[in-house]
This record gives sequence, C-alpha cells and structure tokens, in this order.
Amino acid sequence: MAIFICLAALALFFLLVMAVDCNRFVIRTYRCRIGKLKRDGRVVLLSDLHGKSFGRDNEKLLSAIERVNPDMIWIAGDMYTSSRDGDTQTARGLISALSRRYPVYYANGNHEQKTRLSPEDFGDMYQDFAGEIERLGVRHLVNERVYLPEFNMEICGAEIGFEYYGKFNKKKMEPAYLTQLLGKPDPARTTVLLAHNPDFFEAYAQWGADLTVSGHIHGGLMRVPFLGGAISPSLKLFPRYDGGEFREGEAVMILGRGLGTHTLPIRIFNPGELVVIELCR
Repeated sequence: MAIFICLAALALFFLLVMAVDCNRFVIRTYRCRIGKLKRDGRVVLLSDLHGKSFGRDNEKLLSAIERVNPDMIWIAGDMYTSSRDGDTQTARGLISALSRRYPVYYANGNHEQKTRLSPEDFGDMYQDFAGEIERLGVRHLVNERVYLPEFNMEICGAEIGFEYYGKFNKKKMEPAYLTQLLGKPDPARTTVLLAHNPDFFEAYAQWGADLTVSGHIHGGLMRVPFLGGAISPSLKLFPRYDGGEFREGEAVMILGRGLGTHTLPIRIFNPGELVVIELCR
C-alpha cells in the first residue's frame, strides 16, 4: 500500500510539473563572438511554437521580446503543426505582430516542409501561410540566402530532405549536400545557417557555417539531471544535441528548446524557451 501511495504521489508530481512547464517559457541568453562581423547585434531565436499561445494572442511572448529589444528575429521552423485539422492562425498572428517591429528571417522546419510537399493531404495550408508571411515582409528562406551588409552577415535558410529526419538510423550528411542546396559560403562574410534539425551540426560546420541555429529536439521532452534531454524526435535516448550551445572548431550552434509541443504534450523540467543571442565582433 505504501509503495502504491508513493508511486501515485510521484505520478501526480510529474503531472503537475508537466502542466506548469507546458505553459511557461524562460529566456536564455548566449553570447557569440564572430570576428567577421562589422557590428554587434541582438537576435531573438524562435522555434517549435506548434501553434502555442502564451496569453491571449501570445501577449506574454510578445511582451518578453519587446523587453529584449532585438535587432532582428530568426525563426528556425515548426511554428505550426502539420495535422489535417490543424491551423496556422496562432503562428500567423505572432509573426504578423513581430514583423511590424523587427526584420524577421524564417526557415522551414519539418512540419512546414511536410505541408509544402503534400498538398493532397494538407490542401493550401502551406501556400496560404507562406504567402501571408511573405506579404508581411518576412524573408522566408527556403534554401535561399540574404546578405546584410551592415553586419557583413549572410543568413541562409536550409530545408534538408525528409530522409534526414528518419527514426532510429541517422543518415550521414556530406558538406557537399549543403553546397547543392545553398551554394558555397563566402569566407569573407559571417555565415549564419538557420537549420531546423541540429543532428548534422558537424556537416553544417564543415560546409562553412560560422553560426548555426536550430530547434526540433524540444529539449528532449524531459530533462534528467546530469544526463540532459531524455529523447529526441528520432527516438534517440539522451541525444548529444538537446539544447544549448555547441562547438565544432570555431563554428558555433545555438540549439533552442522550442516553445510548444505536438502529438505528446510533454515538457518536464523543460519549459519553453525564448532564446536571445548577443552577436559580438
């Protein structure tokens, strides 16, 4: 009987933590020094919203971003969920509000990509969403790049093939694959890569990305002390890339833990995350 009571109490505790963590976010700040930058800057990185709203019309999230006062917004994908009965209105509303105040650069995640490639299943979901954010002035980078001369920075948005999102077996990515998608980076410029899936950071770095920003892993759903995130979307236990800052030589990756959930609404000791990146010369 005592064991049953203890297990029930433990289950209730985790349910309470999950209920709280699924409905809050924290702000985490990273400082990146890049020699080729012409000027310092502050960036807010968003990923994996999955239609979540913090307060009415995401007023809590927007208020937090306003206090940060960034120079620009980078979005690393999965702002909505690719479900047949899903909608994009929450993501549209947030991006509309952001685009009125800041330059916004958006790269697709696997959910946007899925709706783009399968209109027979999702109708005009992607076309309507992409058309609207582009009308708002968002730079929607689907294997495209844009140069910001005031920073000497080229922002590249990579949409990698679905074969790189497989379960269990990780497909090897060669740096040449990114060259096929995006061309070669200019070594005289700071190259920023918005790449939703962080699993291929080594290839991104070898290709020439000075700074990679990613999402997708949701922090591993549950954070375990000393071990980190418990599981990745590819069903890998305790993945190496679960959230935070990582390095390959001089290259840096900032991996956000995302803001929302999908399919399994699980976040335990793992609240949503608003990422702030301080870019320094």
